[in-house]
Amino acid sequence: MSWDFVVPVSLDDLLKSGAINQYVVQDVLSPKQLPSHLSSFKAALRSQGPVCILEHFDTMYSVLQHCRTVDLALKEDTLEFLIQVVRGLSVSLPSLLMSGTLSAADRKQQLNAVKMSVFLLCKLTENLESDSCRESIVTAPSKGRKKEKASGKGLQQWDSERETVLQCLTQLLQLDIRSLWNLSLVEEEFVSCVTFCCYKLLENPTIGHMKNKPTRDAIIHVLGVMVKKYNHMLGACVKVIQLLQHFEQLSSVCAQAVSAWSSEYGVKAIVGEIMREIGQKTSDELAREGSGVKAFSSFLSELSTLVPEAMIPNISVLLTHLEGESASMRVAVCEVLGEVLVRVLSGDKLDDSGRADRDRFLDTLQEHIHDAHSHVRARVLQVYSRIVNSKALPLCRYTEVMELAVGRLGDKSVLVCKSAIQLLAAFIAHNPYSCKLSSVDLKKPLEKETAKLKEMRENMSEKAPVAVISAADLWAAMEPEVSHTVRSHLEAGSDAEREEDDEEEEEGVQDRSDRDTAIQIAQYLRHNKYRQAVCLCARAHGLYPESPFFSALSDINQDTLLSTLASLFKGPEENQASEPVASDQPPTPQKEGGKAADEGKENELKKQEMLVQYLKDTESFALQVERAIAVINNMLYWKTTTVVQEAVQFCVTAREFSVADSVCGVRKMLPLVWSTDAAVKDAVVQAYRRLYLNPQGDSTRAKAQTLVESLSELMVDASLGTIQCLEEIVQEFFSNENALQASVVQVLWERFSGKRETSALHKRAAVLLLGMAARAEREVVLSNLDTLCSVALGEKVTEDYLLARDTVITITNITDHVRQSKGVPFRLPVDHHLFSCLTQAIADGVVLSDPHWQTFMEQAIRLIYFLAESPDKLCARLLQRSARLLLEQVTEGGEPNQSQMSEGSQDSEQQVCCVSLAQLLSLCGAVAFWQVSHLERSVSTELRRRRGEKEEKEEKEKGPVGKNKDANDSCVEEELGLTGASAEDTEAEFIRKICETELLADGNMLSVFLPLLVKVCSSPGRYSHTQLTTAACLALSQYMMISPTVCKDNIRLLFTVLEKSSLPVVRANTIIALGDLTVRFPNILEPWTPNLYARLCDENASVRLTAITVLTQLVLKDVMKVKGQVSEVAVLLLDPEPHITSLALNFFNELSAKDNAIYNLLPDIISRLSDPERGMKEEDFNTIMKQLFSYITKERQTESLVEKLCQRFRTAKTERQWADLAVSLSLLSMCERGFKKLQECWDCYSDKLAEDAVYQPLLSIMAKLRRRAKPQFKAQVEEFEKKLTVVHTKGLENVENEEREQQLEEQTHSEKAQTPLPKSARRPTRGRGKSRMDESDLVTPKKSRARSKKIITFSSDEGEDEEDAVMTENETPKVTTPISRTRRTRLRH
Repeated sequence: MSWDFVVPVSLDDLLKSGAINQYVVQDVLSPKQLPSHLSSFKAALRSQGPVCILEHFDTMYSVLQHCRTVDLALKEDTLEFLIQVVRGLSVSLPSLLMSGTLSAADRKQQLNAVKMSVFLLCKLTENLESDSCRESIVTAPSKGRKKEKASGKGLQQWDSERETVLQCLTQLLQLDIRSLWNLSLVEEEFVSCVTFCCYKLLENPTIGHMKNKPTRDAIIHVLGVMVKKYNHMLGACVKVIQLLQHFEQLSSVCAQAVSAWSSEYGVKAIVGEIMREIGQKTSDELAREGSGVKAFSSFLSELSTLVPEAMIPNISVLLTHLEGESASMRVAVCEVLGEVLVRVLSGDKLDDSGRADRDRFLDTLQEHIHDAHSHVRARVLQVYSRIVNSKALPLCRYTEVMELAVGRLGDKSVLVCKSAIQLLAAFIAHNPYSCKLSSVDLKKPLEKETAKLKEMRENMSEKAPVAVISAADLWAAMEPEVSHTVRSHLEAGSDAEREEDDEEEEEGVQDRSDRDTAIQIAQYLRHNKYRQAVCLCARAHGLYPESPFFSALSDINQDTLLSTLASLFKGPEENQASEPVASDQPPTPQKEGGKAADEGKENELKKQEMLVQYLKDTESFALQVERAIAVINNMLYWKTTTVVQEAVQFCVTAREFSVADSVCGVRKMLPLVWSTDAAVKDAVVQAYRRLYLNPQGDSTRAKAQTLVESLSELMVDASLGTIQCLEEIVQEFFSNENALQASVVQVLWERFSGKRETSALHKRAAVLLLGMAARAEREVVLSNLDTLCSVALGEKVTEDYLLARDTVITITNITDHVRQSKGVPFRLPVDHHLFSCLTQAIADGVVLSDPHWQTFMEQAIRLIYFLAESPDKLCARLLQRSARLLLEQVTEGGEPNQSQMSEGSQDSEQQVCCVSLAQLLSLCGAVAFWQVSHLERSVSTELRRRRGEKEEKEEKEKGPVGKNKDANDSCVEEELGLTGASAEDTEAEFIRKICETELLADGNMLSVFLPLLVKVCSSPGRYSHTQLTTAACLALSQYMMISPTVCKDNIRLLFTVLEKSSLPVVRANTIIALGDLTVRFPNILEPWTPNLYARLCDENASVRLTAITVLTQLVLKDVMKVKGQVSEVAVLLLDPEPHITSLALNFFNELSAKDNAIYNLLPDIISRLSDPERGMKEEDFNTIMKQLFSYITKERQTESLVEKLCQRFRTAKTERQWADLAVSLSLLSMCERGFKKLQECWDCYSDKLAEDAVYQPLLSIMAKLRRRAKPQFKAQVEEFEKKLTVVHTKGLENVENEEREQQLEEQTHSEKAQTPLPKSARRPTRGRGKSRMDESDLVTPKKSRARSKKIITFSSDEGEDEEDAVMTENETPKVTTPISRTRRTRLRH
């Protein structure tokens, strides 16, 4: 074979003659000729094998040339033949390559066959892929089923063939075909041909789908072979970057590919190359690329989850993006750091460099918790959640990161708050400290262990050896000076000096031994007497020649003297230390024991230090958790659903780990079961199921006991609202079929009946839970009424009225009123054992002094009216019996001799009688209230039910003829709205007549007590007992609910009690009662509205709290008309009690939802609050107005308020009122229309501008308008500001005088002019006339006598009896006197 096949860059290059011996296509066949030539190619393939491609290449090439015109079947046949060729080469080449006897001609033949077959297969694959994508795009909008099937057939076939092509290429390329090329250098064109085909397949939009995973993996493997064997690494890096820039959906696919090339094919360098390419991208380049940034971010995040180890060496090139502007890249880098920390840099086996990298990465993440972009902050918190969940965060960083997470709970971004909650929940779930986190419980152990550590340290410091300087160190310090002394002694000038020195020492030496002399020399040296020591040492050899201490002095010189002095000073210890110690000499037992004891104490000290540090960290962590709980509990009522869901999950996690105060969060989220948001409600229900309704246990009985215990603990000390919310969850539990229901009910009955020993609190919880179960299934309680009566309402009822009350509440749950059931009412006969027990317990309790009898009595009367067939008769007998018992008590109290009774016993007896009388009056009030309720609810409902049954029966009796006759009449009634109205009105009138004439008739028991109630309430001096007064006032208000007549007769008395009673509880109860009366008889209570508002200024906080609560309900439900007295509610915005402040704020928040309500009230509120008689501080006024004006958001409201407030300047009398009006104007969100209105009302306030308190707020308005104004409007604002400043500086009167003089001068000049100007010349130029202030703008106009000034009224003023805020004609000042600056100065002096 004399030619070589060169892989062309373009398909048409094969038609051109190139270099010498280069293959050129000779004949391009027409589409009609292709089928026959393909048949001959097929025959040749069978006979010759894959080498036949050399002869039939032109046929395959022709198919490529006509690829767009030939049939799909032809292309599929061609693809099948090429696949067979490639497979044939994959089978035949291994044996040829292994033999090693391949000639040059055969090698060239095989190489050309490989190039041709691969080239043709890749190009045909590209064409088929393009056709497939084109077809999918064209057929995508089609809706017909047949079209979908027809168009999708070829596409599905290609999807299956695509994987086969890639497998063939992989099989061929994995062979060592590089040996076919000279020097094993594969040309770049061949590599590009294969890789371009693979990248073309990757560009398919559906390549990332799960169904295409086999194809995706095959492409990755082909490219992996090219990267590893064919030097395609740099090309792959560039191509991956390009794919990410143009195809955002390929980020995950590219990450999988790079991961596979790095791990499976061992090309780890490719990870670093791609990271460097991304890291070198500047902020400008990333800003231009747009979607490429997201692709880079997703790619890095995905790659870090696959090969985090390979990213560590080059992670520094990515850190530069943390300082860039792209938030997506910062997120990606932080996620990479997180994956590296979790997967690689975790555990205790890290070396020093690993720990340093870990700490550096953690520091970087901590910095970006405060990133400028909320998305970055949220993702960093999520990364930390993963780190904490993986237990990869060092213990020393827990408190620091925890504190940062708690701080992020106040973030403006909802996503950041949600992520912070998730992180805190992860901290609690994976905390290494304790299963119970409570700073209070940890405080005492910490103090105890800290004191113990302090004591151990003090003991160790006492026993520690004193630092002693060794003799060798002392000698080294003194040696220079001793050497100088020796040298001086030896160099002494005369023997006479030596003899004098010797004589001084000789006197003491003669009586000493050599040892004593040596000791004396050492002492001289220690006391710095070097000359005496040297002289004595020099004479010692002569005195003791045989002494071992001085044997070295046989030849006296400087060295021998110094060495002798040194040995005498340091002693023998130094010499022994210098000598080697014998290895066989064991240490003494005393030293060994002492050393072991010291080591043991040191170890105990270290353990104690570690314990104290652990307790400190635990306490710090617990404090952070408690701080987080306080914040997250408030987030339970946010409007964002996702945040509320996360807060609920956090509360559940905190509760499961017994965190202190976690029960508060669990109880606080309970009212969310009434949420209108289904997701929030479901989250709360699931949370309670997880905490309380899915108990753990080995048996059903054990699970039931656990469930009951957990629910009982939740109900202990729970508020009424908490219990009502819990009813919803427990009712749902019993409504659904559950295997635990029967066991739970059984355990509850055992607890209540006393079969199992339990406390009184848990017994009450058990009976309340039974009542909640009865809401779902009535028989739970109805079948056990006798048990309830015998246990709680029997003979021992007086011992525990709380249990009796809760039992009554439980029985109430079986009534129709609670269950809201329709049909024949469910009631029990009067002689039922339950009612005898109730009446006995109530009557006996009247003469007792039990504080819990009151609540029991109220619930019992309610149950009687709900469940008894004739409750009025039963309660009449009850009142009669109770009154008789009270009279008997009074009679018995008067029987003893009065002389024998002391004064104290008389007082106590009177006290008992007052309490009993108070309880009897409370009983009367409860009976009166529920009697009215019974008539208007039960009796009225029963009448309607019976009427409905009667009408249905009559309709059935009437035939179709009767119906047709009544059709015309019914149509007329429907048009007039009278259908059913007459019957209902008759029933309502019947009920009202009973209330007005029969309930308080002479024969009724209720009428007997009304005079007594009036007497007690009207004589507070005589009846001064607190409980009696409270009960009488409350009972009187309940009597007043019966009829308008009773209400009118006693309304003045009730308001007198409200204003003059010295008892806060009486005033608070009266406010509540008056609120109910306002709902029932609004016309009677309407004149008394100011008296109700007056209680908002009550000196007692509880009364103010009750007043704002009642008034809020009355106003928001449109029962009471909103008037100017609302200013008293505004004052409560500054109340010292936070709860009252929050209620007042809530009042205005709800009121703002009503159309124009606050807008209509604002002028009156301003007038009332700025009244000099009130004396409100300026700061308080400004605070209130700032809150109220925040509700004014409409432009028309602002414009109208500007006019109204400006008009009020005319009626304001004091400087303080002017200042308040000016401040109010400055609080408005002024717009252009408001500014024009402010200009129009110049006459109203111009004469007040001399006051700084008026001028400064108006100046602030100009500053606000100027900030966001357009150039033309800005010029108007600046001009008006100059006008304000001029008037403020010079005074309005002086400015007016100057303008008058200027006008006179202009008039004089115009008269002197001989030739008048034409009209066009006299016309001012545009804009020039505006800059000059007109006289009418500054002079206050005089009041015209012909036209009366229109008085401005406000909607909130209508219908008020109080004096109008606008002055009348005779009160309005006739002449406005402006205040000038000069005049004010003179007055000051």
